[in-house]
Formats: sequence, structure tokens, C-alpha cells
Amino acid sequence: MRQRPFQQVDVFTATPYRGNPLAVVLDGEGLTDAQMQQFTNWTNLSEATFVLPPTEAGRAAGADYRVRIFCPGRELPFAGHPTLGSCHAWLAAGGQPRQAGRIVQECGVGLVALRQDGRQLAFAAPPLIRGGPLDEAEVQLIARGLGVARSDIVQHAWCDNGPRWRGVMLASAEQVLALQPDASVLAGLDVGVVGPRGKVGVVGAHAPDEDGIAFEVRAFFPGNSGLAEDPVTGSLNAALAQWLIGAGLAPAQYVAAQGTALGRAGRVHVRQDGEHFWIGGHSVTCVRGEVWL
Repeated sequence: MRQRPFQQVDVFTATPYRGNPLAVVLDGEGLTDAQMQQFTNWTNLSEATFVLPPTEAGRAAGADYRVRIFCPGRELPFAGHPTLGSCHAWLAAGGQPRQAGRIVQECGVGLVALRQDGRQLAFAAPPLIRGGPLDEAEVQLIARGLGVARSDIVQHAWCDNGPRWRGVMLASAEQVLALQPDASVLAGLDVGVVGPRGKVGVVGAHAPDEDGIAFEVRAFFPGNSGLAEDPVTGSLNAALAQWLIGAGLAPAQYVAAQGTALGRAGRVHVRQDGEHFWIGGHSVTCVRGEVWL
């Protein structure tokens, strides 16, 4: 074991302890998969990441660093808030990108482009693996699981960019915030499927206000003790952006709020730039020091 630089970062917020936390080990060299997984499980956070030098192929392709992303129980090829949080920690620790304002991360899905705009970072959203409307039987099940009438779901679509998110839109942000889902009903999604199951993302529009928040988002998925809710979800917001903007349900640039129902204040900044969808926000370091690994 040796001391390794460490940061715990709050992502999608400029205010500490109001976003989604991430553990970042800034020197993952020499650690085994089992050691990374053990540390991740110990943190009791949704994800932990381990920063490494790029592989030879990654460096040749322009990668500035490599990151391995773990959640309790398994490694992830990509995730949104760990991508932003790891990049923030790498820069805060003195990382210097090859090109100012542009960072290239190597991870399980390959190379991910990030860009820096002042204090904000944004990643280029991976393309959807599956889109299009949900089956009507699934929409009815989701309505029952969310405790709303079927008619309250005004739009729906597959939002699958790796995690199998199903997206539903309600008529208002107020309806989204009032939801009290039933885990036993939503457990009926993807019965018998191995891997991520029953992930439901819910979005509703805010009335225009001075804060400039266009949508309220909530993310529900099976957890160890029933249904879990994520404070702020990069992958879901990336998929929602492609659905909503592509369907003409959202402008090419907007801000979504997430985590309000959990006492958080996540803010996700979305922008379409040509064929790319950029998903970004602020991050702030809450803990800095060293860990023994």
C-alpha cells in the first residue's frame, strides 16, 4: 500500500454538497481490478474513478489521461458525472491538456472529448444505442409505477446510451417533483434481463422564470433496498437531450434541474452544437488529501 492523491468532488453544482459526489483517486497505477472495486464499495458512493496515464494507443490518438470508472459491484465503460468530476480533479491537481480548453479522456468506450468554458466542463454525449417510442404496455406499467394516470405521460421514448433508460415526459415540473414511485411495480421492467434494469428517467417542463431552468429531471433505478434515485445523472441527461431536442420538445440550449426532491440543486447545461450534444456543469472539490491503497 502507498499514499495516493485523492479528491472527493461534487459534480453538476457550484455549491458544495448540493450535487452528485464522486471519489477520484488521482494515481491508480499498480492497483488491481479487485483493489479498485474494493475501494469503490468502501466509499459508499455511486461511483469512484481511478486516473491513469493513457494507453499507448490512447496517447497516439490524443488522450490526455485514462480513467477507470467503478460503481458498487462492477466497472462501467462510461458514465457522465464521473467523467466531469474526474476531469475537474485532474485539472485541479495540475493536469495540462495538450490543447487549451479541450481535454480528451480515454475510458472503456474509447476516447471522450471534453471542453472547458470558464469554470464549466462539458462532455460530448455518446450516441443513442436505441431510440423511438416505448411499447404501450411499458408506458402503462411506468405510469402505475410512478403513481400517475396514463394520460399524464405526454411523451415517451427509449433513451438508451448504454444504461437502458426509458424516458417519459409529464406535463409539468410540479408533477415530476410530486412523484412517489412504487418500486414493486417498476421492478416489472426488464424482468429476467442481466445488467442494468428498470431505469426510468422522468422530465417535465418548468414555467418560464428568472432562474432560467427549463426542465426538472428525476432518475429512478433498482437499488439494493428497492428503488433508488440518483441526485444528478449525466448519462440520462445526455440521452434526454438527444430525444427532446431531436423531437422538437426542447430548444438547442437549455438548463435542467435534478436532485431537488433529494435536497440537492444539480444543474445540467445542455447545448447542441452541430451533430454534437454537450452535457456540462460546474464541479467543486469538497475533500482533498491522500488515501492508502
